[in-house]
Parts: sequence; C-alpha cells; structure tokens
Amino acid sequence: MTASTGGAGSHVVVVGAGPAGLAAADAALAAGARVTLIDSAEQPGGQYHRMLPEAYEAANPDVLQHGYDAFEQRAMRVIGHRRSTWLADTSVWAIERDDPSHAPLVHVLTGRSPRQRRTLRPDSLVLATGAHDRVLPFPGWELPGVFTAGAAQALAKGERVAVGDQVVVAGTGPFLLPVAVSLLEAGSRVVEVLEAARAASATRGWLRRPWELAAQAGKTGELASYTAALARERVPYLPGRAVVEARGDGRVEEVVSARVRGDWSVVPGTERVTAADAVCVGHGFTPRLELAVASGCALRGSAPAEVFVEVDGDQRTSAPGVYAAGEVTGIAGAPAARAEGAVAGWFAAGGDPAARTLAPLRRARDQGRAFADRLAHAHPVGEQWPGWLRGDTIVCRCEETDYAAVCAAAGDPVSSEARVARLGTRAGLGPCQGRMCGVTVAELRARLGAPDTDPAAPHRRPVAEPIRLAELAAPPAERAP
Repeated sequence: MTASTGGAGSHVVVVGAGPAGLAAADAALAAGARVTLIDSAEQPGGQYHRMLPEAYEAANPDVLQHGYDAFEQRAMRVIGHRRSTWLADTSVWAIERDDPSHAPLVHVLTGRSPRQRRTLRPDSLVLATGAHDRVLPFPGWELPGVFTAGAAQALAKGERVAVGDQVVVAGTGPFLLPVAVSLLEAGSRVVEVLEAARAASATRGWLRRPWELAAQAGKTGELASYTAALARERVPYLPGRAVVEARGDGRVEEVVSARVRGDWSVVPGTERVTAADAVCVGHGFTPRLELAVASGCALRGSAPAEVFVEVDGDQRTSAPGVYAAGEVTGIAGAPAARAEGAVAGWFAAGGDPAARTLAPLRRARDQGRAFADRLAHAHPVGEQWPGWLRGDTIVCRCEETDYAAVCAAAGDPVSSEARVARLGTRAGLGPCQGRMCGVTVAELRARLGAPDTDPAAPHRRPVAEPIRLAELAAPPAERAP
C-alpha cells in the first residue's frame, strides 16, 4: 500500500495474526495508524503459517509452508514497526460496546501465569479470528486417538508430534491433503485418506464456471505438491467413503468406514474395518464468531453451520468501527484472507479510498469468494449424516450428552426451547462452551423441528475465553496502547 495521511494518529486493534490479521495490520500501518496486533499464540502466522519452535527444524518446510517467505517479511515489517504493538500470548475474553457509535472496548488477558488484564479502546477494530474444524459426531469419536484434522496438523507443524503410528485421515474438503502431508512429515504412517464427497459430484463442483480456475493457479500448485507427497508414500485417496465408527478398548484401535451416497447416507454392505491407532477427522470449518456476535455484527446465512459475518465492499460490518476479514466472512483460503485483511486494515485506518492498490486487492478477494463458492459446491456436508448416529452416540464430548438426550429434548414441548434444552441436556455447557458441539446440536435441533433455532445462538458467548475470578477482580492495567 502507498502510505496515506488519512488515518494518521488513529488506533486500530487487530484480533488474530493469521494471514488476514497480519495483512490488516500491515495495511493499517501503511495508512498511518497505530496498530495493536493480538494473538493467542507466541508467534504470528495462525494455523496456515504455524511454525516449529526454534529448537526444531522442519524436514521439508517448502512442502508445509507455501508462501512462507512473503509471510515472514510481512511479519517482521509489522512487528518491528515503530507504531506497532505486538501482543502475543494474548486472548480477548470480552467485547464491550459502551458507546453504540464507537468501536467497542476490547478486554484482553496477556501472558500465561500470571496473566495481566488490560482494556483497549480502539478507534477501529478488525476481527480476523479465523475458524476451527467442524467435526460431525459418530459412534466412538470421544475415544482417545480421535483428533480434529486441524489439531493433528497443529501438533505436527508446531511441535513435530505424530498423533499416531497408523493414522486414518477422513472427512471432506481439500484441507485433508495438507493434514495428511503434515502427518507424514512428523513420522506417522497415513493408512488412507477418506473423502466423503463422491468423485463425480466433487468434479462437477470444482468445474463449475471452469474459466474462473485460471485465477487459482497458486492453489493448483499447492494441490500438486500435496498429491505428489502422498503418491511418494503410496497413500490411498478414496472418494465417496467416510469413517462412521471408531472402536477400541480405552483408545482407538480400529475404524469402520463405509461408502456413502451423495447425501452421505451409508450404502449397506460396504462397511470395512481398518486397524489404526489414530483418526483425524474434519468436515469443513466453523468460523469463530464469538467476538463478532458480541460486537453486534450482523450475520449472513440461515443454517447454523453456514453463518458468516456480513461485510460490505470495504470489509465494514454493521457494527460501527468494526471490520472483519478472513474465514469469519467465508472459508476461501489464505490468499483471499490476505486480500480481505489488507482492505479491512486500510479502511479501518482511514486510508484513501482512491488508492490504486485497492483494485487488485478487491479483485483477489472476489476471486477468493468465487473459490469459496466452488468449494462449498464440491464438498458440501450431506444431509443424511445423522444416519450414522445411534441413540448412545456422544454428541457433546465435554458433558457426555448423547444423541438420544438431544432428540428427547427437541421433542418435548416443555424442554424444546433452546435455553431450557441446553440446561436439561448440558450440551454445550462444558469446558469448550459449545465450540465443538454447538453448531452440531443446533443443526440436529433444527432437523428435529425444535423452535428457536437462531443461527447466531451457538456463537453467543459474553465471556469469550475462560478468565479466573482473581484476574477478574484485579484492577486492569492502563488502557494503552
């Protein structure tokens, strides 16, 4: 971006230091603003650019870190800037709108033990909080050895920890490929990769408006590198197949997979048992919307699993002073997130709306949104996945709430209202506060005809992160920066 004086002196807080957040901070600095960049990790990069600690060395970083050189340059530029404050190991535990016409207060906890409570009052707030794995429940998914695909990749990339010796990777979407490659790099044997989408339907989805694929040449290169890495290790990739059960005595010892139809109903007689000591599962992503909902941002989408922050062409949300970028606005990949972040940061800092660099950024963002649409059509979650469940299948792992309890609450006129059902079943009241099961429970309730299926409900958490009573009682530090 070309520097502008339009935002000189303003203070922009960016939450999230992944591709979107880092780009937002970089653009806001270029526009002349002061920037506070917040992330719960020790280093910037998010999940996409998660790096090994300095004590380790990546065996083949080029396979795992597409575009890392450009990211590293941007990270050094942002963190080293004289108008930039980098708050690592920092969580936003609450958002408070004390002035409806102004950007909200941002309450954070910094450090590990003890943690310092601080309140920031920005002129503009950029939310780039990303997303986490969506995992559909199946019998046995609560066993030790069942991992989300993102958690397995984080351990492999961030700590060089192999989650198992013989691992099955399953779910849907292209994210399964880098996860499998990361596991190979960490020393696991990937037994097979199971893609629930059938080959024909996935191909039709990817080839919709094929002329648009020319704008995604970089993703084609990534796909080729992942495919080549799996081919070298002779890892089978099986479309139209899903893990429908995990078994074991105290931990995963085997998984049951089956062929599934286009709607993800199981084809009878196709079940197969595979020995494995770990299974990594991902069925797409759920945006982290707690802070957006707390900020008062309008959402788009009606299905619980398909809700994102609504933004305009400048990445503004409906909440005054709040911008959003990256996967909270749609799952479109790192290049689109970077473009959205740059646009959001520029306008959050009061940058010149006529800047020449905005046109290519908006074009890249729009191409990314087209990719997101293509991804959704190629790898949708089938409507009949609840057919995998049994009455005793755990739906909420924290509170061990089973499918039968969710069904009973949804069908009972007395306890069918969402809040009453939550208190009665305790689904979503455990340590994760519904981050893992909230969307699933809301979707199941909607299918069962329960009332009050507000798509924002699974993301409504006034206290976004756990805070100790002693931390809450202690006086906060000064509101600067």
